[in-house]
Amino acid sequence: MSRTNKNPAYRRYMWRGAAVSAAYVASVFLATLVVPDGAKTAPLYLVVAMLPGIFIGLWVWVMARLLIELDDEYLRFVEVQKALIATGVTLAWTGAWGLAELFLPDLPKVPIFFVFPAWCLALCIGQIIVHLRSGDAGGAP
Repeated sequence: MSRTNKNPAYRRYMWRGAAVSAAYVASVFLATLVVPDGAKTAPLYLVVAMLPGIFIGLWVWVMARLLIELDDEYLRFVEVQKALIATGVTLAWTGAWGLAELFLPDLPKVPIFFVFPAWCLALCIGQIIVHLRSGDAGGAP
């Protein structure tokens, strides 16, 4: 059993993360249902369309709570490394693709909506990199 499975801070993180993730997905589906294609900007549509942003902010809070609640300095360091890797990968991808879109007008445009899901995917990449660098075969993060 890894250190993360035994740590109550990680259990709380998983529950909070699952709840916020479910609310985020539900809010995206709600916006898809409520805001018609090609809708003119209206206050209701704007509020519903921006609702998922609240849950992105809550995800940052969930991650901050994990860092605050972790009492193991090594695990806290691992989480910070993962977040920095994810941020670096996401910034590099968005910056490179954005410049490519600017200079190559026929290149497909990637909606800014995809930055957060890309960061979440990059967090998984960070997890793998940190795990491989640690050389820990016992399942530590």
